[in-house]
Amino acid sequence: MSDLEAGHRRYAAVVEYNGARFHGWQRQKHHNEPTIQAALEAAISIVANHPVTVSCAGRTDAGVHATRQVIHFDTTAIRKDYGWMMGVNTNLPEGVALQWVGEVGGDFHARYKAQARRYRYLIYDNPSRMALMHDQLTWWKYPLDAERMHEAAQHLIGTHDFTSFRAKDCQAKSPVKEMHAISVKRYGRIIVVDLECSAFLYHMVRNIVGVLLPIGEGNQPTGWMKQVLEQCDRSKAGVTAPGGGLYFIGVKYPEAFSIPCQPWGPALFEPLISN
Repeated sequence: MSDLEAGHRRYAAVVEYNGARFHGWQRQKHHNEPTIQAALEAAISIVANHPVTVSCAGRTDAGVHATRQVIHFDTTAIRKDYGWMMGVNTNLPEGVALQWVGEVGGDFHARYKAQARRYRYLIYDNPSRMALMHDQLTWWKYPLDAERMHEAAQHLIGTHDFTSFRAKDCQAKSPVKEMHAISVKRYGRIIVVDLECSAFLYHMVRNIVGVLLPIGEGNQPTGWMKQVLEQCDRSKAGVTAPGGGLYFIGVKYPEAFSIPCQPWGPALFEPLISN
């Protein structure tokens, strides 16, 4: 059902951003910190020549990156798709850019039409910290066993109450979500955690990784993940892993919308990683 106002067109866009440059996705009402939403709305409004509000598939925290975030916006302006992309990118700050823009029907909604979201968490497993890309990977100086981490992660597959992995400020109506897939693999010094879920709670991925890390170190058994999940108590879980290693990498929509947001990235690691 369309909620498009008369005389308006709806556009969807795929956005990539480096979260280290921004104070999270959501526009701040009373603060001056830069956010991705504020940057996009300012740039799109310039090209549209009127104020524009943007909705996204999934809000990300401060420091969290994206390769395939999806947004939509409504406008009365008439521009070619290429004109929107180039015009908006010209007005965006460094660290955020549109990768695709296309007109969609009024029944499309970036958030409410999403059937699943995909995140990827990257851990640099090495005794010495890195100098390059230090804000795009999580450094862990202790040896990690990716196979143990993968085994433990399988306890999360299916529909569960994920209260143990939910931050106290989470505004989701229900902690019950369906985890479609989760895997942990090693590629050289990089450990990659891939997760696909119907939707994610606030800090959910980072809290899951916070449980996987001591399991990978051998300080907790693989069954600890199942125990933490079943206790439905955030205080029984591990630390909240840093945001710098987390990427929003894809969204699943009904094929009819034809949004090019299949899981991908980040680019530096893509030759090593299969989706």
